[in-house]
Amino acid sequence: MAYPRLYNAASDMVDAHVAAGRGDKIAFVDGTRQITYGAFAAETNRAANLLTSFGLQREQRVALLLPDAIDFPVCFWGAIKAGVVPIPLNTLLTAEQYGYILADSRARALIVSPALLQVVQPILGGLSELTHLIVAGGDAPVYGFSLQAELAAQPETFTTAATAADETAFWLYSSGSTGAPKGARHVHTSMIETARLYGQGVLGISADDVIFSAAKLFFAYGLGNGMSFPMSVGATTILLAERPTPAAVFATLKTHQPTIFCGVPTLYGAILAEATCTPASGSQRLRTCISAGEALPAEIGRAWSNRFGVDILDGVGSTEMLHIYVSNRAGQVRLGSSGTAVDGYQIKLVDEAALPVAPGEIGEMMVRGPTAADGYWNQREKSRATFEGQWMRTGDKYTASADGFYTYAGRTDDMFKVSGIWVSPFEVESALIGHASVLEAAVVPAEDTDGLVKPKAFVILKGGIEKSEALEAALKEHVKVAAGPWKYPRWIVFIDSLPKTATGKIQRFKLRG
Repeated sequence: MAYPRLYNAASDMVDAHVAAGRGDKIAFVDGTRQITYGAFAAETNRAANLLTSFGLQREQRVALLLPDAIDFPVCFWGAIKAGVVPIPLNTLLTAEQYGYILADSRARALIVSPALLQVVQPILGGLSELTHLIVAGGDAPVYGFSLQAELAAQPETFTTAATAADETAFWLYSSGSTGAPKGARHVHTSMIETARLYGQGVLGISADDVIFSAAKLFFAYGLGNGMSFPMSVGATTILLAERPTPAAVFATLKTHQPTIFCGVPTLYGAILAEATCTPASGSQRLRTCISAGEALPAEIGRAWSNRFGVDILDGVGSTEMLHIYVSNRAGQVRLGSSGTAVDGYQIKLVDEAALPVAPGEIGEMMVRGPTAADGYWNQREKSRATFEGQWMRTGDKYTASADGFYTYAGRTDDMFKVSGIWVSPFEVESALIGHASVLEAAVVPAEDTDGLVKPKAFVILKGGIEKSEALEAALKEHVKVAAGPWKYPRWIVFIDSLPKTATGKIQRFKLRG
């Protein structure tokens, strides 16, 4: 799409609904309240006035350490209206990690929930750039400002900042699963582009939809699901502040009857392991489900469709591209694959020499499209290594079929060779999950007594299943049949949990050694 030089994302996402007569339409619902698009526009104006009253200027940063509740979109879009740059923070980090991000971003203000204030209090005194602390919810803070009290004192009108279309609108920090988080800078046009290309183009979202994303707003996948897509068409979003356990998810599905549900593979697997999670205990209006974060094993997709009569549209996206750029589509689901390129994006698979690979061969996925980040903040070398002109290196290994379906092979740094042949950890993990006794699995390389690399598996069993040597042997045979004789895990370790990022990605590097 073409955009005028001066463009603010809030014009399309917030104010356009009031102008179009949708002011009375419900925009967001959380555990304690709901807000219409008209009231939301007024609240974001109050938030913009609040930030400017505190002296925050254009392009300065405000960090948001908030659960998925109405305060989050109010503060996020209030900042964007003011030309201030919001930075959503992962709510599951440590004080030291928050200290790094707040110092790295030079955030001038922090808006934080009372529960998370306790986590960051030890590091606040060492942040010279942080001048304002705003506490959202709860009693009056011991120090800092009360968000609710301060918003109530602000006017509900505001003149939206005349930002440039290519100006930075917000940052998202990468999960930092293998190193320090990196701040990806996204411009004002990116959110409406993801909404147009994926939200409308793939999901077909409309004003009549009600969307519920168990994936949280603080990272790219959840941000698109819970804000960009519904706000682009005037749909309604259901927000869940608490941890998305199967019980919490199904209570939300039952109460609010959403039409679209967004999850991650781990959550779908956990739901399927719960006998109480049935079609009758969920949403009777559910028309589609989507998955991202990690590739969806075919067995989970098949089991979900069989139980609920709704397909999961698996896809792949990234923080750097803001949302999904390869996806399955309704009526065109190929289980075990990530689907085909989303309209508006171009995909190529390349080898170590950056040359295209043949169909069926493993290569690193590169993507080109209108939603690429404008580089990493103060990370010049990493920006150069990731963003090559209009193309972005995803770090994901894939194969492509002759008809354009892409199948995940693993992260570039997770792949390894056995007997000179590439082995995809994901392929072995999918084979293990296909066994009736296995809930989750992770596979890493390990050396045998001869110093040769072989697969090693870490397995979580389903409830009621006991580990045994007989089961270990059965799992090895199962993988030989399902994935190939050389790919079976020579060692199987039964564990209770796997190390993961907050976005649900397995941290395989923590299992090596």
